[in-house]
Amino acid sequence: MTAPDPSTGAESTAPRRLDPRTIVVRSLQGSPSLILAVPVVLAWSRGEGFPLGILLPGVALLMTITLFLGWLRWRVFTYSILPGQVVIAHGLVKRTRRSIPAERIQDVSIKQGLLSRIFGLAEVRIETGGGEAEEGRLDSVSLSEAHRLRRVLREIRSGAGVGAEAGGDPEEAEALLFRMGVPRLVFSGLFRFSLVWIAAIFGLLQYLDPALGYGWDAWMDMLGVAEQAWRSRLDAGLLLGVVGLAIGLGLAAGIVRTVLRNFGFRLTHAGTRFRYRRGLLTRTEVAVARRQIQLGLVERGAVSGRLGWRAFKVQTLGGGDEVSGRQELAPFARAAEIEPVIALAGLPPFEPSGLRSVSSWHAVSGLLGLVAAPALIVLAATAVFPLAGLLLAALPVLLAVALLRRRCHRYGLAPTSVQVSRGVLIRRDWTIPYGNVQAVTVTRGPLQRRFGVATVRIDTAGGRGLHRPHVHDVDEDEAAAFVGELVARAERFRRAAPPNAG
Repeated sequence: MTAPDPSTGAESTAPRRLDPRTIVVRSLQGSPSLILAVPVVLAWSRGEGFPLGILLPGVALLMTITLFLGWLRWRVFTYSILPGQVVIAHGLVKRTRRSIPAERIQDVSIKQGLLSRIFGLAEVRIETGGGEAEEGRLDSVSLSEAHRLRRVLREIRSGAGVGAEAGGDPEEAEALLFRMGVPRLVFSGLFRFSLVWIAAIFGLLQYLDPALGYGWDAWMDMLGVAEQAWRSRLDAGLLLGVVGLAIGLGLAAGIVRTVLRNFGFRLTHAGTRFRYRRGLLTRTEVAVARRQIQLGLVERGAVSGRLGWRAFKVQTLGGGDEVSGRQELAPFARAAEIEPVIALAGLPPFEPSGLRSVSSWHAVSGLLGLVAAPALIVLAATAVFPLAGLLLAALPVLLAVALLRRRCHRYGLAPTSVQVSRGVLIRRDWTIPYGNVQAVTVTRGPLQRRFGVATVRIDTAGGRGLHRPHVHDVDEDEAAAFVGELVARAERFRRAAPPNAG
């Protein structure tokens, strides 16, 4: 995803509109929903259909309305780059004008979906540390305009006194740190087993109900008949065949998802900036400045981790494509490949030897939440759907996870960072520099108060979603001492840091 950067001039301050081809792209993006509506229309007309004299004008009218609304949306959307700020205005009835100061811009990323790549367009995301994914989004501009915007935004950041650290010189040679070839890509997909195809099949069947004449009750009756037939012919060969088919489809789904997401993954580094590119249908290019990085996270899967593979992610101020707001700098790598990336990111190494365990109550709470509660839910479900009883086979795994979760949950204070490790099946190791700790909160649930334990929540700027570096079920006295020392170290590091650092 490369394009020459045209020169900028005084016209940059004038309001601009998105590329006119955006109208066509948006219409095409919405066309699949119209195609999927055909079975519903046919069912609604009881299979008789519409005369062509009514159907064709109706389709033409619908397309005209869609294009007009797309043109209207394009017409009222403008953006302009003013000294020290970016202004985005949109809305016809309710006019909105959003101003993004230059000092708040943390990242400028470029993304191309399949249709955008065909039409030579790109989406520009102006990410800030405010946690709003849509705070600055231009969909879509030409690819050359996208690169021009990224360069100009770096220049206005430089005028605000933060440009050098944020982006660096765009012409500076970038060193390749990590890449994923096709063999590694396919191999990593084997460990991303997914049964999402089951939900897709049931969703499709439910959608086709109006066209096929079957309702939900009819499908449940068919499942009942199938269950009786399976019971009469149930043997080891049939059971193994069904399980093998499910596993095969799950592995295939994992490989397809991984290839679509990480195809052509390349991580490069120049100065104080990382840049990664990835994607087969949707091509993404993201720059990550070192000053944006708030914490580091190393993940090891249940099987892949035992084989020495891991993923390295960073939490940034600008967020990312994931709900958690993290950027994945090395999706599937060896420890030796990750270590130089961690060092260049300015993060200290993870030191497991200095960590301590949480309270033994952590295992008891796991038995209640992971074993007892699911068992009761499954037993209640078997009264309606007997096959749900097969889920009880997963209880031994849940029991093992509950018993091991205390052993795998450790925390401690290293010389320059707070470090947390958690997870049985998927092991997660967090490293948070003291200067990036934004808030420390102690919470106690009803059962935790009864047993004298607490949860210590460690928050950083831009952090959100699940799997954050919180420490669960710590004895109250230890939690108080831990929080006091953590806050004291964070304050010392902030006072010692240069004014423009982090």
